[in-house]
Parts: sequence; structure tokens; C-alpha cells
Amino acid sequence: MIRGPFHPAFMPAALSPPVGLNPAQLQAVHHLDGPCLVVAGAGSGKTRVITHKIARLLQAGLEPGQIAAITFTNKAAQEMRERAKALVGPRAAKDLAVSTFHSLGVRLLREDGSAVGLKPEFSILDSDDVLSLLRDAGATTDAKLARQWQWCISLWKNQGLDSHGAAAAAQNDNERVAARVMKLFEERLQAYQAVDFDDLIGLPLKLLQRDATVRLKWQDRFHHVLVDEYQDTNAVQYELMKLLVSHPDPRRAARFTAVGDDDQSIYGWRGATIDNLKRLPLEFPQLRVIPLEQNYRSTAAILRAANHVIAGNPKLFEKKLWSDLGEGEPVRLLECDGEEHEAERAVGFVQALRGNGGPSIKLSDFAILYRANHQARAFEQKLRAAQIPYKVSGGQSFFDKAEIKDLCAWLRLLVNQDDDPAFLRAITTPKRGIGHQTLGKLGEFGSMWKTSLFESLFAPSLGAVLPAKAVGSLHEFGRFVNDLAHKAGQTSGAEDAKALLMEWLREIGYEQHLFDGEDNEKLATARWANVLDFVDWIGKRCGGEIDNLGGMTTETPRRTVLEVAQTISVIISLAERGDEQDVVTLSTLHAAKGLEWPHVVLAGVNEGLLPFKSEDDEMTPERLEEERRLMYVGITRARQTLAVSTLRRRKRGRELVMAIPSRFILEMKLHDTPNREDPREKLKRMRQELAAKVAASAKVEGA
Repeated sequence: MIRGPFHPAFMPAALSPPVGLNPAQLQAVHHLDGPCLVVAGAGSGKTRVITHKIARLLQAGLEPGQIAAITFTNKAAQEMRERAKALVGPRAAKDLAVSTFHSLGVRLLREDGSAVGLKPEFSILDSDDVLSLLRDAGATTDAKLARQWQWCISLWKNQGLDSHGAAAAAQNDNERVAARVMKLFEERLQAYQAVDFDDLIGLPLKLLQRDATVRLKWQDRFHHVLVDEYQDTNAVQYELMKLLVSHPDPRRAARFTAVGDDDQSIYGWRGATIDNLKRLPLEFPQLRVIPLEQNYRSTAAILRAANHVIAGNPKLFEKKLWSDLGEGEPVRLLECDGEEHEAERAVGFVQALRGNGGPSIKLSDFAILYRANHQARAFEQKLRAAQIPYKVSGGQSFFDKAEIKDLCAWLRLLVNQDDDPAFLRAITTPKRGIGHQTLGKLGEFGSMWKTSLFESLFAPSLGAVLPAKAVGSLHEFGRFVNDLAHKAGQTSGAEDAKALLMEWLREIGYEQHLFDGEDNEKLATARWANVLDFVDWIGKRCGGEIDNLGGMTTETPRRTVLEVAQTISVIISLAERGDEQDVVTLSTLHAAKGLEWPHVVLAGVNEGLLPFKSEDDEMTPERLEEERRLMYVGITRARQTLAVSTLRRRKRGRELVMAIPSRFILEMKLHDTPNREDPREKLKRMRQELAAKVAASAKVEGA
């Protein structure tokens, strides 16, 4: 498997032997000759194991480019890359294939996508682009219906189904309609030479399945594959990984390290399946399973509560977290009258700890975690009232809003007319009578002559493949863009810039486009207000004024609109930076996975919220198990102190209803509530006692 001598100059000699690893971590790092599953409990140092294993593989003779480390988020990939660089040195780290599954998929398709009908310059559509295409394909203006189709199609793709497979799998009329829309959607993607986010996994899988030469090329390239957060993989990602490591040479086959935790599998709703963990020992009988049980994050009191809760789930692989960080503070139970009282107590928790700990305790040491986004509102109100700054993790950035992305696409096109994704978004937003068939023909023409879509629309020979009316519409759009780019290059100063932008928005009818696309007039009005804010912000940058939109406060020199457009990507990147802010974090439990804080409030731990259950839902055993894993994830985010908050009454719509503490609180077996009784059991006991008294009374009377 491993060839080529280890060169001492290739990476720091101090790396050998690894120091600071516990025995289980060392086993995982040194197992090189076969498949390995590292069952990494929360806070057990899995990233440390992965980076040390990369170093060990390099020491054993692999070249950096022969190692692929795959994770799920860009942030996690960046962290892994930086830690590997610190460990093995910049020279070795430079060529490591550290990426997300989707980035790896892009790499495969850019190199070999022609085998599945893609040109190397294919466009990647974001969620809003996809939604727009689905509304067009399904001939609807109903955004809610289109989002339902989008969700359904995404789940099908994550299960490895195309539109034919989806039609066969559809179980009701709504799903059958979604499958038909999926077929039309596929046709449009092909015509536009575009893919959506799910295609970045599905198409590389088809590529490797269908083309033996391409498959062997990538199997030869990667001698060892490491997969982080393995429990979050879906069926398609599993098959892709399996093909990458299934080299025809048995001496090279099944060289991989999967790192995951069945107790932290919480993404079943988006296609992730715990079955992938079950399949590994069955499909790779020589699999070495190594549990990491020592936790380096939390106190013993917190881990004990987590272990008690997760003990209620069946185990795929046995493990029990432990810590040598000491007993720590007992887990606190906060019983609250309602949502406002809960928020007040959470704010009090922050203030009390900061008051006791002084300046050494920062606001960024605190997180308030909850099951659903709507729970954030009360906490935001009380934090603002207390003048405590906060951020909503996973909340939508100003620059992520669809209307702002629309305008940014136009600005990108003014700067770079070869930006095909920006061209597609601009020419279809708002609609201007140019359909997908015309754009499909334009894309084929551009692919044939190796020109961008914008350059292609002015080609003299375009009339040979498109009717005169379509060519005329394309020319009209092209002239409009060129004219706008010329004006943008001549216009500076805040007021002149804003006047130009407002004139542009009137000419394309963007305000009407927003109101036509929303059923809710208030929502459309709010979106137009965002557009006006954006115009004002661009104007300020053109005028050299101070602005603070999106978290920025900067002073810029006087610039033209085009000069501001040229820096739009950098502006957005800076505006979205917030990791170093000293603020309290509000986050859903799903968004909090992989993160940790010294002090955590776990809020709304009530039946119906956690575990979550709507009135129409059935709580299946599988769903309850996933909700229990979500509770476990929440508990294990805390390092030093954990407060679990439960409501006596909570809002359901406009009503105030009695709230029942979550069964998970009883399962935690908290030290400060040794005799606390489940309210449901208490009610049952009281009824039994009353019935016994009535029976005894009747017996006395009968005597």
C-alpha cells in the first residue's frame, strides 16, 4: 500500500513519536493497514486523532496528495487544514486533499464531468436559484409549494434517486407531482449546464459507477481516505466513499478511517442515516473499531447527566464517556413560569456568573440553546433589555437574503461578464421573457465555442441556433448590462450612486417582482426595505461615508459604483465575520453541534419541544431516539456549567397551555433533584390514591 521513503525534510522531525495522545487515540493513529472506525464520543479529541493520523501516514511514506480528509462544513475543513499545517508543516499540508464532501465532488466533476455531460465551467446553483427554477418548472408562483418540492427532491437525491426513481417511490399525489417537477427541473439543469448542491454528491457517484477508467484514476489517487462526522453521511455519500476506497488491488483496498459517533446522529430529517454505521462492519468484516471514551471538554457532573440520557437508546457500539476534569458544578434545573420568565432566568444566569467570575468570564463564554428557531425571540428581547450583545448562530445574514443575492449577482455581472452563474441569475431575475429553452441553446452554443454566456449572446452566428425573436431579447439584455456597466463606471458620490441604482431597479421592475413573488404583502414590503437598505449602503461606500450595515463600521474613499461592485465579495466576507465577537450565542441544537462553550443554558426542555412533537406527528421509536441524541448533543456542548430550563406553561399559538417537563430531565438523574417526580407519574399516583380512598370509603359504608 505505502510506497516511497519518508524524507526527514518533508515535515517536522519533532512529530515522531506523537505525544499527548491517550492509548485509544494512539491505536487509531497507528492502524494503517485496513479499514478503521473510530467511535469518537463528544469532546474526545477526534480532530486531534485525524490530524495525527495524517501525519502518521506521511511518515509511513504517503505523499500529501494521496491522502483525502473529508468533513461536512467549510469551517471544519479549514480548522482541520490549519491544525494539520501546524503539525506537519506548510509544505506537506499544501497538497493535502482536505475538503467537504461537496468540494470533493466539485473537484471530480471539474476534472471528469464530461463523462456525465458537464462542461468544466458548469455553474453551481444556490438554494434561491434552485427555488426559482422549480417555480418555473412547476409553473407556479406559490413559493411555499416550490419549497416543498425543493425539500422533497433534495431528500430523493440524497437517497440516490433521479426523477424516474422518485416517480416509482412516490407514495401520494403530492409526491407524484414533485417527481414530475423533478424531471422538468433535471432538463433545465442539463440545458443550463448547471448543478445544485445535492448533485455535487450524486453526479460524482454516477461518474464513478459508470466509468471504470475514471473510477480507477481516483482510487489510484487516494491511498487513504479519512471521513469526519461519519454518522452524518447519507446513503449517496456512503456509496461515494465506498467506491473511492474499493481499489481492485486487494493490497490497496479498504484503506480508510471513518470517525463518528452513533450517539450524535441528529440529521435524519435531511437524509443522514445511522444505517451507514451499521453497514460498515457488515461490508468490511476486517473493520477495526476503536472507541474514544475520554472526554477533554466537560466536567464529570455534566458527562454523568449525558451518559444517563443516552443510555435510553440502543447501542451500536458500546462506549461510556468519562473525564478527569473533576466533578464540577452540579447541573442546574431552572423551573420557569413561561417563556418570558425563562428568558429572564437565562439572562440572570449570565449576569450572575459574570458577576462572580469578573472580567475573566466573557460574554462569548455563554450559549443559550433551544430546539426550534421561534424560541429565540424571548431571549433576544430580554438580552436587548439588559443591554447584553448577542448573535443568533445559524440565523440568516443580511447578505444571504434572496433579494440581496439577486442584486449582488447583477453587480458581479457588471464587473465580470464571464460569470455564468451571475448571468443566469440576472437574466431570470426578474423574468424578461427569456425562457429556459433559449438559455439552454445559448449554453450549448457557448460550450461549443468555449465562450461565456454573455459573450455568446453577441456572437454573429447565434442566429443559426436561435430564432430572431430570442436573439433580439438576448441582445436587449446584453445592451442593458453594457449600458449599466458604463454608467456605473462614471457615477460616484452617495446621492448620484443611489439615484443610478434606483433608476436601474425601476427599469427592471424589481419592486413589482418582489410583490408578485410573495403571498404575504408584509414579507414583500420587508424584502423591499432590505433592497433600499442595500442601495443606501452602496451609496455610502461610493460617497466615502461611514456605514455599519451587516456588522461593519468602516470609512471608505469616494468610489464609483463599479469600483464598489468590484469589491463586493470582499465586503460581504468582512461583513459576515463574527467569530471573534464578545457576544452571547443563541443557537438551535442542530446548529450547535460540533461547538462548545464554558457555560450553557439548555432551554425549553419540555414534552412537545424536546422531544419535539407537533399535534399531527406520530412519535415513532426512531424519532424519539434521534430527539434523545439531540438532548445528548445539547448537554455535551457545556464545559463547566450547565443549566437546564423547563416551563410550567408555554404558548401554543395564541393559547397558554400547561407544559410538561421533558422525559429527558428525569433520565438525566440530576443530583439536585433526586426525588423529583415526573408530573405524569405524579398525576397517575394521585388518581390511584384517590381511587383507593374512594374504595376504602365505600367499603366502610358497606360495612
